[in-house]
Amino acid sequence: MKKNKPVVYAFIDAANLFYGGESSLGWSIDYKKLREYLKTKFAVRKAYYYAGVEINDFPYDPLSAKPIDLRKLLAFHRNKLKDRELSLKKQTEINKYMQRIKFYRNLENFGFILKLKPTKIYHDGDRTIKKANCDVDLTFDLMKFFDNYDGVVILSGDGDFAPVLKYLKNKKKTLHILSRGERTAKELKRLVGSDFMDFHYLREKLKYTKKAPI
Repeated sequence: MKKNKPVVYAFIDAANLFYGGESSLGWSIDYKKLREYLKTKFAVRKAYYYAGVEINDFPYDPLSAKPIDLRKLLAFHRNKLKDRELSLKKQTEINKYMQRIKFYRNLENFGFILKLKPTKIYHDGDRTIKKANCDVDLTFDLMKFFDNYDGVVILSGDGDFAPVLKYLKNKKKTLHILSRGERTAKELKRLVGSDFMDFHYLREKLKYTKKAPI
């Protein structure tokens, strides 16, 4: 009998891999190309994308098993913009949130499975700090889906994942790490050896190129 192909899942820690955006990475990512690359290079069946999203006072229960409804969240922000007394600063802020939501909806269209959580906002004097740490969520899913995959591709260089990734490796799961070299913990590189790939080397394969005007 012909042996079935190994099942491979990808887990993407957006805050770690894409921290600072294009200004930090030095180039803009074409996420459609990224999804296709994961499929052709590693035969990734499912690609989970972990990130935060600003919901403001949009009604959502974090303890709910339901994902954030991006369509409704976008409509919620559009409705906010109808307030004639809204300051220009607040309008700009909401428009920024809406662009992020549209970006996430595009990711869904490209085949990513979104694992979004509400961004928490803290005020420290004049500073506004936003946090949406998804490490626990990603680790939880690695174990939750443990019996569903034969191997994983981790798009993160966060050393906090070392214990769970070592456990997966000891359990004979195949393990690849695709991350930015300068942001990847030494213990992760040591753990996977030659199965570490520096994300920067994929620039020509994955960079976003604007289409020339017709």
